[in-house]
Amino acid sequence: MDSSIGVVVGLAAEARIARRLGWPVAVGGGTSSGAKLAARRLVNDGARALVSFGLAGGLDPALAPGAIIVPSAVIDDDHRYPTDPKLSNLLGGATPHLLLGANTIVAAVVEKARLYSETGAAATDLESAAVARVAKTNSVPFSVLRAICDPADRTLPPAALAALDRHGAIAIGRVLASIAAHPTQIPALLALASDAMTARRALLARVSAA
Repeated sequence: MDSSIGVVVGLAAEARIARRLGWPVAVGGGTSSGAKLAARRLVNDGARALVSFGLAGGLDPALAPGAIIVPSAVIDDDHRYPTDPKLSNLLGGATPHLLLGANTIVAAVVEKARLYSETGAAATDLESAAVARVAKTNSVPFSVLRAICDPADRTLPPAALAALDRHGAIAIGRVLASIAAHPTQIPALLALASDAMTARRALLARVSAA
């Protein structure tokens, strides 16, 4: 295993795919703070480059579930962190996109549209900005490989916002409680599950080709 490149993911399901790259993987649990700790742990263990890997929420209406992005830069508030071209090439090559780092899930269609208009970012996630900051602090290159899960025209159902535990696994109890409280969200949850499967398959195909 090449331990010089460390991969940060949010979800346990993403980790299972990322490990096929042959690089050490750390799970952040689907939060910005968790991603920061995971990235630091990888650097402390000897990683000399970092990759943020997994699913992303779509902001650009042109991106369908399963669309792959290897962004040229990550936006974090007023900061812009360019990704490393050589590292991006290992992930299949950079795409002409910007990725917006967020501290909370962007769930509503109207919020996705606002962020797309204001930033020009094609997608958003919770890990990449934290990974970018750790990479800059430690003077190591970083890149991002993400697949669009929920597209720009879809609002996430309430259960999706409570779905993960701190290990990045599905918290079944919280999901069932949310469904019991809001049973009308079931069709949206089924659509999200289908989109997530499409996105994971896209990631698997890209990893297999890398």
